[in-house]
Amino acid sequence: MKLIDIYIQEVTRRLPEKSRADISLELQSTIEDMLPDDYDEQDVKEVLTELGDPAVLARGYRDWPQHLIGPRYFDGYMTILKLGLSFSTAIALIAYLAQQVAGFTGEESILRLLPAIIIGAAGSVIEVAMHVFFWTTLCFAIAERFDSAKDGQPFHKWSPDDLKDLPDRAKERLISKVEVYGGIFWTAVWATGYFYADHLVGIYENRGDGLQFVTPIFNQDVLQLFMPVVLVIIVMELALSVLKLYTAKWTMRLATFNTFLQIISTSVFIMILTRSDMFDSGFITYMDKVFNNGWESWLVNGAMIMFLLGAAYNIYDGFRRAAKH
Repeated sequence: MKLIDIYIQEVTRRLPEKSRADISLELQSTIEDMLPDDYDEQDVKEVLTELGDPAVLARGYRDWPQHLIGPRYFDGYMTILKLGLSFSTAIALIAYLAQQVAGFTGEESILRLLPAIIIGAAGSVIEVAMHVFFWTTLCFAIAERFDSAKDGQPFHKWSPDDLKDLPDRAKERLISKVEVYGGIFWTAVWATGYFYADHLVGIYENRGDGLQFVTPIFNQDVLQLFMPVVLVIIVMELALSVLKLYTAKWTMRLATFNTFLQIISTSVFIMILTRSDMFDSGFITYMDKVFNNGWESWLVNGAMIMFLLGAAYNIYDGFRRAAKH
């Protein structure tokens, strides 16, 4: 019965949500009618083999045609498109924010520039997404029309044994698209803040015509020393987001990869915080005027505690969701 349940899930997950329940019952009844009274696993495999690949069967239930990208290429097309959009939009956002920061002179309040920056970032992301969508679709459409195989079947010959390698999606804790793209957006934001900390991350004061940048918090030269490993962390975070998008669920492998990422990022963060020259001299002078001696110790310790607690929760939450059945 587990093979039958997973097979039905693999068919219905590709269909509109409103029709999944009815088609699930229909498939369940069809399979039971095709099975003998005292059936075993081999009988189930023979029936599922006769029904065929769940992806192909699901297309037969759809109400809309797929003339541009046919069944042979459609699943691969959607996978490449999702991965391409995820990476390209993240890179476009980082590049746009970096360009704005590099051109920021401080003559105008950043709060006044914020609406224009948001609109410009959205426009840049949409433009890149349109290019990725167009060229990906064009390449697959050309491949579809020059393919010598006319049966329209996927490249991989499907077998009921493939179901054993698939999870029972009804019992998995799914990952929402908001979580995936929120993670990509957060990576773009903190990466921009890191590489342009001397322009963005600092003390702001209201001086009549809006907030003005007074002094950066961090010593940019120190941050530059850790740039290679920070770039690795950025790539790992983007890879984690892509894996979340691809698997759409928490698994033990995904939780392990997340743990590895949290350990590396936490270690690098602590290494940066514990350097004696981590803070900018202007920031130290400013803070000495506002607070008594000892502010640096509680600021560093507080930041490390918060970061450690956040990393510990992320690791725990990943394994908790991966183990949830």
